[in-house]
Amino acid sequence: MVSESSSFWRRALENYRPAIQEFGHVLHLLRKSPLSVLGFILFTGFILTAAIAPFIARYDPVETNLSEAFQAPSMAHLFGTDQMGRDIWSRVVWGSRISLRVGVTVVAFALCIGTILGGIAGYVGGIVDEIIMRFTDLVLAFPSIVLALAFTAALGAGLDNVIFAISITWWPWYARLVRGQVLSIRELGYVEAARSVGAGGFRILTTHILPNSFGPVIVNASMDFGWAILTTASLGFLGIGAQPPQPEWGAMISTGRLYFTDKYWLATFPGLAILFVVLASNLIGDGLGEILNPRLRRR
Repeated sequence: MVSESSSFWRRALENYRPAIQEFGHVLHLLRKSPLSVLGFILFTGFILTAAIAPFIARYDPVETNLSEAFQAPSMAHLFGTDQMGRDIWSRVVWGSRISLRVGVTVVAFALCIGTILGGIAGYVGGIVDEIIMRFTDLVLAFPSIVLALAFTAALGAGLDNVIFAISITWWPWYARLVRGQVLSIRELGYVEAARSVGAGGFRILTTHILPNSFGPVIVNASMDFGWAILTTASLGFLGIGAQPPQPEWGAMISTGRLYFTDKYWLATFPGLAILFVVLASNLIGDGLGEILNPRLRRR
């Protein structure tokens, strides 16, 4: 039993080995794009900030101290303090963990659902394809932010509800993208060869088609990471995302705008955090798109 399991994983690794090698080649080519390198540096800084937040945040992000309210940036408080005397640097640092959770969860959920439905629709075709695609079109008929607002209003305010609402409005983009890739790959020679030797539909789809259709999906996912954070911040700005005293960047900006004319630091620093994360994800996505598209690839 153990040997059969080991054999299965060895075969799976062999099937995905070309994709792994291509990914290594992509990383090598990315080093030739200065903007992509900048994106990776910014993104790595964001990940490290979230990972070591307890060690670089000097204060409790939710602890109030009214005697230190509205202090300007200084050595004691690098980004100043807010109306409750909370250290903004600490809140921005801890907020990176919330944003990382949002980006990973939304993209992973949307990617999984979209890949499954898009792969089935593209490979099976017929009435199954029609049903899945018409349902996908129905979801896409509504602007994602409006649909997320509706779901959040029905489920109630809160970060978990916002993440769920955004996730279920984004999977259709992946479903359509994966379906298009599957339709273009399923008739290629190596897929026909797999059919001729008796490979089943599930095996063909998971080991021959999907691994070779992930190029555009990866590019889309890298960009969606930043947009998921931005959308969550937008809902937090409207007051239906993370609730006080959670250090969520959008909610911090919403509060800071009330004092922006003379207390600029309340909204500026969380806004810059969002800016750099979205910029990093877009730079990485642009670089991956250039490399994975043979017509644009730099030699």
